[in-house]
Amino acid sequence: MPQKKLLHTPALTQEKSLKTLVENRTIFSLQNCELNIFETYEKTDLVPLKFNDLVVTSMLRGKKIMHLFDDPSFEYLPGETVIVPSKVEMKIDFPEATKDNPTQCIALAIDNDIISKTLDYLNDRYPKEGKNNLWKLDNENYFFYNNVELAATINKLIKECMSDTLTKDILTDLTLQELIVRIIQTQTVKRFDTVKSISQNSPIATAISFIKSHISENINLKQLSDVACMSTTSFYRCFKRELGMSPIEYILNEKIKFAKKLLSNPTIHVSEVSYATGFEDSNYFIRLFKKYEGVTPKQYQLMNFNG
Repeated sequence: MPQKKLLHTPALTQEKSLKTLVENRTIFSLQNCELNIFETYEKTDLVPLKFNDLVVTSMLRGKKIMHLFDDPSFEYLPGETVIVPSKVEMKIDFPEATKDNPTQCIALAIDNDIISKTLDYLNDRYPKEGKNNLWKLDNENYFFYNNVELAATINKLIKECMSDTLTKDILTDLTLQELIVRIIQTQTVKRFDTVKSISQNSPIATAISFIKSHISENINLKQLSDVACMSTTSFYRCFKRELGMSPIEYILNEKIKFAKKLLSNPTIHVSEVSYATGFEDSNYFIRLFKKYEGVTPKQYQLMNFNG
């Protein structure tokens, strides 16, 4: 499981200012978006919510259970984001909300015009490689964890929307464009985690498939650019633009993910995992794993086994 990046939490509404204990709503309206901060202080089920615009929601405190589309319900926790298309109703349970343990989340409704203009600009100025491979929001990959870049962008938007500066509309518009790019990049990474997406007709998908099938080897940039039939410079630029990270960063992420699967076996040695993930130096593997996961491989293995 990738690490989730938490967002900054605005102060809760003072009790005397609450209008309701269920989805108490504070609104910050701007030219091209509307920031809503929702707080709930008591347990309740199947609360309906719908917006006229596409809405980016992110959890800040507590836990919800989301019912969306015809998909199974799922837990919604801090560090996670859900994208809901316009005029789509979500229903929300609050199984643990109390006055001492409220839920808090943001819902950022974005005007369709700025979304369309941003996508048109990206497809015109920064076209993706591959047939019919356009910049677009993916309604199927609507639930994902915040990474560092996405969390920083959402935090910036919350700050600008809540500010009282004269330039907040223009700064917010620029950050909305950044948010759209970050969301698409995050969705692209998640989409490449599925077998179905690997069959896409694009050089990046071909390179991703190569990485996954050679994860036990020492993969370099030249190999990937050759597989993608691109120059090294063009491939690097294209990869980073589409996924929001460099090819080497992606490879390391995949190796750590594979190592975590191997460590679910309580009898496997860390040195074996290091070798199986393509690291000749076990000490380097241990340092890298701790950097990504916050614990050593052995600590992770024990936590997984004890859990």
